Amino acid sequence: MLVLGDAHASTPDRRQSLFAAYRAADADVALQAGDIMYYDLPIPTYFIGGNNEDFDVVEALRHGRIESDDVSNAYLLHSTAETVAGLRVAGLSGNYAPTQFEKSREQLYDDRRRHFVREDVERAKRLDDVDVFLAHEAPHGLPVTEDYEVGCEHIDDILDALEPELCLVGHHHEHAESEFGPTRVVSLAPAWESYYELDPDSLSLTRHETPPA
Repeated sequence: MLVLGDAHASTPDRRQSLFAAYRAADADVALQAGDIMYYDLPIPTYFIGGNNEDFDVVEALRHGRIESDDVSNAYLLHSTAETVAGLRVAGLSGNYAPTQFEKSREQLYDDRRRHFVREDVERAKRLDDVDVFLAHEAPHGLPVTEDYEVGCEHIDDILDALEPELCLVGHHHEHAESEFGPTRVVSLAPAWESYYELDPDSLSLTRHETPPA
């Protein structure tokens, strides 16, 4: 199974790198941790919305109403779970904004649709039997290099509730690993640098260099 971090594939060079990763992995299915920004994909790809997306596409996928030649094989995880290659995979779409968190989704407009709200978190916490959880925000304790304190209490709460074996995190454009309770947490390098292969049986994650486009 292919695993991808942020792709930012709205530009030709980043899109070429994204497809180079797909070709190199030669997988049947993929997981992606947000900021993909391109939705016409070569294989079924289960992804979460990041803070940089086409939010019209993401909202349409959220409501199951998209019909477009520019969107194929893109499946949004939004406090939902799907069975992928025998694994129960779930995800929380969006990033955290304190000023937006207590609003309803219907109150979020334009770029504010990038955020998750309390109802999204509470719905995610009610999922069960999750093996792999995708998040665009990190739980506390992930040693990535930022000029602010990394860690979102709402991701902590979800991991406490679900206790998945593996949590895959986007957003930080850096490979890093930690543990949160029983959960192994991996911050994914961006797709133009690396792609990963996930063994569904052992949940071992192998990192590879993305070949030149």
